[in-house]
Amino acid sequence: MHPQSFYNRPTLKVAQDLLGCFLVRKINGEIIKAKIVETEAYAGPKDLASHASRGETERNKVMFGKPGIIYVYFTYGMHYMLNIVTEERGYPAAVLIRAAEPSVNSKFKIQNSKLFTNGPARLTKALKIDKSFNGLLIYAKKYGLWIESRDEDLKPRQIIKTTRVGVDYAGEYKNKLWRFYIKDNKFVSKK
Repeated sequence: MHPQSFYNRPTLKVAQDLLGCFLVRKINGEIIKAKIVETEAYAGPKDLASHASRGETERNKVMFGKPGIIYVYFTYGMHYMLNIVTEERGYPAAVLIRAAEPSVNSKFKIQNSKLFTNGPARLTKALKIDKSFNGLLIYAKKYGLWIESRDEDLKPRQIIKTTRVGVDYAGEYKNKLWRFYIKDNKFVSKK
């Protein structure tokens, strides 16, 4: 498991370093592991695609907290999105977990197709992640949701950098290559 210091680094670096790590969820005593294969970075108050671009609000105040806090928000009246706060306290930045590949040894893998984890809303639905996790620590197992280190290194050529999804309103920030995914992974979302 990564210590808090892992998240207290530049957001773009954390977003890439999370690729290949395992998102782990404990549900009713069962451990479900899924390899993170796609992330998006939201870096600071000037990033017009970020919730923090309009300042601190009740909704986004977790983003201004310490690194390693879970930031879950509700969108479109139906979907939860899982983010991990990065950088130092007071600087609003986070990484959205967009997609993950369920572990081969998990019952979850057998019971569900890739369609259940190949997008941020599908992922949170499949892993039963909701607002109850908002503000909790991602580096503490006691909450039933944590991230474990990779079991193999990724080479730079395995990481694809592209534009983020659904941020056409963000001016120059819509063109930032702040979405990252593992090349040729079938669980990467289509958008």
